[in-house]
Amino acid sequence: MEPGRDEPGDVLIVTGMSGAGRSTVANALEDLDWYVVDNLPPQMLRPLLELAELAGGAVPRVAVVVDVRGRTLFSDLPEALRSLQAGRQVRLVFLDASDAVLVRRFEAVRRPHPLQGEGTILDGIRRERERLAPVREAADIVIDTSMFNVHQLSLRAVQLFGEEGAARHTVTLMSFGFKYGLPPDVDLVADMRFLPNPFWNEDLRPLTGEDPAVRENVLGQEGAAEFLEAYAAALRPVLEGYQRENKRHSVVAIGCTGGKHRSVVMSRELAERLEEIPGVAVRVAHRDLGRE
Repeated sequence: MEPGRDEPGDVLIVTGMSGAGRSTVANALEDLDWYVVDNLPPQMLRPLLELAELAGGAVPRVAVVVDVRGRTLFSDLPEALRSLQAGRQVRLVFLDASDAVLVRRFEAVRRPHPLQGEGTILDGIRRERERLAPVREAADIVIDTSMFNVHQLSLRAVQLFGEEGAARHTVTLMSFGFKYGLPPDVDLVADMRFLPNPFWNEDLRPLTGEDPAVRENVLGQEGAAEFLEAYAAALRPVLEGYQRENKRHSVVAIGCTGGKHRSVVMSRELAERLEEIPGVAVRVAHRDLGRE
């Protein structure tokens, strides 16, 4: 770990729905050199962080997984968070997924939901949603994992919590295809379908937005350059405001029909313009590239 890479006392509280991927995120954080503690009762958060502070720079980043396995102890999480946030950089990460996806995941591993009791898996999920509603509302980051497999969720964790240098805010520009649905955890969406589709050019159809010929074609279309300049200018006050409000991460989704040509080019070009904003780190991800 590079010295000075993170501020001392950087703390993540990872919670959310059972089956939404807490263990996957915890494993990814360990790979990123976070000190991870799983299934810690909220009442133990303060003693743990005090020990981490006594260790000095040996434990600069701590991630704690807290969930309903703590039973009645879990109800104390909101109060524990409020008491911790004075003087510390504490972020609450909430993992969620649709009911249908959670049911399928529990059925796949043939395990009961921790709150289902004598009822069904869906009964347990509904009880958990009710119990977690205030926690979700207070979360700094909500990740909907419904459309993620294990590898995609791990990558998302790396994008959010990996090396950020001195950046106060990290924005991910995510290209996607509308025909595959909107990304579930985005903050802003831009539609590139106002530009002619390279798909209808037989020479460009097998290529992607990563190829120079496609890039030249897309950027040469009427309105492309104007959009890039105007949208980058519109995003600047938004990203600066996120920094003032201590919102550390955001996702801007750039869509076209299939997520192969226009959205890929425009995401890359927009990233170059946003990198000029002080305090902002920019990442680019292509959700649907390679699906066609």
